[in-house]
Amino acid sequence: MLKIREAIVVEGRYDKNALSQVVNAVILETSGFGVFKNGEQLTLLRRLAAQRGLIVLTDSDGAGFVIRNFLKGAIPPSQVKHAYIPDVYGKERRKRAPGKEGKLGVEGMPPDVLCQALLRAGATVEGESSPAPRGELTPADLFALGLNGTPDAAARRAALLRRLELPQHLGAKALLVVLNALYTPEEVARLAEELNTTSH
Repeated sequence: MLKIREAIVVEGRYDKNALSQVVNAVILETSGFGVFKNGEQLTLLRRLAAQRGLIVLTDSDGAGFVIRNFLKGAIPPSQVKHAYIPDVYGKERRKRAPGKEGKLGVEGMPPDVLCQALLRAGATVEGESSPAPRGELTPADLFALGLNGTPDAAARRAALLRRLELPQHLGAKALLVVLNALYTPEEVARLAEELNTTSH
């Protein structure tokens, strides 16, 4: 399991599932062409790119390149790395027929191919010798901060998302990933505390 510093962008949830078995990283999906119309999501990708760097890993077909080129134009080049998978013809197990161009996508690649693609793109692998990892927020922390599992959690989460200018539709699970990518637990605790004072 590679621990990668950069956030990784893939097209869809099956790609994300395949990749999350290979790397420990923040993985986001564009929902295919959905990212073209989703300003909030693009803003989030820009923030992650600025803070930790972004790796774009789309399918090797035409649609994958359209998404890749869109992100290329939307995010400063110095903050983006591009990982490419090889052209392999075939179809994914879950699909009845191959894609339009007959190529396997990210979800159909063997784990070692995905690792190689990321390493060739210059992914920053965080090893045992890297600086002591900063603390990670856990689901229990979100509960303690009143951001999940409490009666007014949805309202508090919405207020925090607005305060941090994050996409409003982030659920608790996705919120946890994004908060861990952008903030320390102390910063999140302080922000949640500020919510308490402004809401009363």
